[in-house]
Amino acid sequence: MAAKYVFVTGGVVSSLGKGITAASLGRLLKARGYKVSMQKCDPYYNVDPGLLSPLQHGEAFITDDGVAADLDLGHYERFTDENLRGEASVTTGKVHKSIMERELRGEYKGGTVQVIPHVTNEIKDRIQKAAANSGADIAIIEIGGTVGDMESAPYLEAIRQLKWEVGAHNTCFIHVTLLPYISVAGEMKTKPTQHSVKALRSIGIQPDVIVCRTEVPITTEAKDKIALFCNVKTGNVVQNADAPTLYEVPLMLEKEGLADIVCRELELQPAQVDLEDWKELAQRYLTPTRTVKIALVGKYVALHDAYLSVAEALTHAAIAHHVEVKLSWLNSEEISMDNAEGQLQGYDGIIAPGGYGDRGAEGIVAAASYARAHHIPFFAIGYGMQLSVVAAVRDLLDIQDANSTEVDPLTAHPVVRIPEERVTVNDSRRAARMGRQEIELSDGIVKAIYGKDVIAERHGNRYEVDTSVVAPLAEKGFVFSGVSVEDHFPEVFEMKDHPFYVGTIYHPEFISRPNKPHPLFVAFLRAALQ
Repeated sequence: MAAKYVFVTGGVVSSLGKGITAASLGRLLKARGYKVSMQKCDPYYNVDPGLLSPLQHGEAFITDDGVAADLDLGHYERFTDENLRGEASVTTGKVHKSIMERELRGEYKGGTVQVIPHVTNEIKDRIQKAAANSGADIAIIEIGGTVGDMESAPYLEAIRQLKWEVGAHNTCFIHVTLLPYISVAGEMKTKPTQHSVKALRSIGIQPDVIVCRTEVPITTEAKDKIALFCNVKTGNVVQNADAPTLYEVPLMLEKEGLADIVCRELELQPAQVDLEDWKELAQRYLTPTRTVKIALVGKYVALHDAYLSVAEALTHAAIAHHVEVKLSWLNSEEISMDNAEGQLQGYDGIIAPGGYGDRGAEGIVAAASYARAHHIPFFAIGYGMQLSVVAAVRDLLDIQDANSTEVDPLTAHPVVRIPEERVTVNDSRRAARMGRQEIELSDGIVKAIYGKDVIAERHGNRYEVDTSVVAPLAEKGFVFSGVSVEDHFPEVFEMKDHPFYVGTIYHPEFISRPNKPHPLFVAFLRAALQ
């Protein structure tokens, strides 16, 4: 059958958790046996979300096919355990770029290009193609921004049109709103939700379901009031209260009946629900038996979402070990060789995540040196891996001016650099290795962890480790135990006679799942717990 569509919009304020609501619904529908696809429509004009500052939008989540996308795609993948493609990420920049290219090719035959129908048709086409390509029974599409935003208007108009094109019972509109509680008055206010729905209805969209974000439980009277004034069915007002963990949200929304409501609106047959594995992992998260202290050393720690997938991958490993991770976010700009001990002592493990640029690089180098010298479990990823190689060359080979050309373009000893064949490529994305690629592992700790000779992981790197340092470092016990299958670039390092000292140029955090934790994160925490 053709896909049915669920559209998730937001109102009142931003950052309400539309992405988590959409991802949770995806999990609940999948637990009923339906094949689900997910998509995010972002109203900003950027063409490539991967070029946005992590301090503005958080991490750029990388898909299997090498597209850098909004971090909500990470939530979608982790909750539904489905690998998404780049077409799951739509931005206004991508939409307008496509339209302009068509116009320049003469496809509009000299006609005036307008928001309606050309922009809205492009949006609808991207939504329907992504759903068809996925083979999904139900496609869930989150519309970024807030109702009333000028930037979101074309997307809202597009989904309004789509409802009538595919049939009313093939679409379901979910509106996520804030339900503020005035503690001084002891009163919950429904008026902001009413005004938000009024704005949505003014552009021709009547929500079928209202999901209310709230700090305190919603009374039956409040739900009935919202249903009456917002013209939705009694029972179609759903509470989404604050939870101690994201992974409890699907269970809370299941109790509220969200998935059953959506199935009724889409005229789908009721189905048995299997959420036992999800209940178990949520319970393990809430009842840890031990704690482990981990330091995350990075340059974007001012916004924790910049390392969201790393933090979530640590959570997945913690669930597997039935422990609580107490994560400290340490700014690499504030760490040096002189103060590393004062900053890093007392932690059970240290992780150096991805990044780019020269700012804060020496702090990551210092952290890598300290962890190696003091036998502290250490896990370096992407940019962190590259700077850990710099640290090893300086310490073990005594080449003190060794560096990455990303940090020091004029360094006399470039141990990390852009390969010559990529230097002349102007487009930074085409010059990078992006998406899922194969790595061949040699005997060692990492191969034992994976239990495979060849693995496939997601990449997002322009710079590579220079092969000239491979043999000299190996003599010092710093071994590169994985190379890319296609071009034999060093991919993985490990340190002999160390509890856990591993670096990967790829990003394992992007394929970790709460019910399928990545083995490297599991092994890292196991070492930290020793």
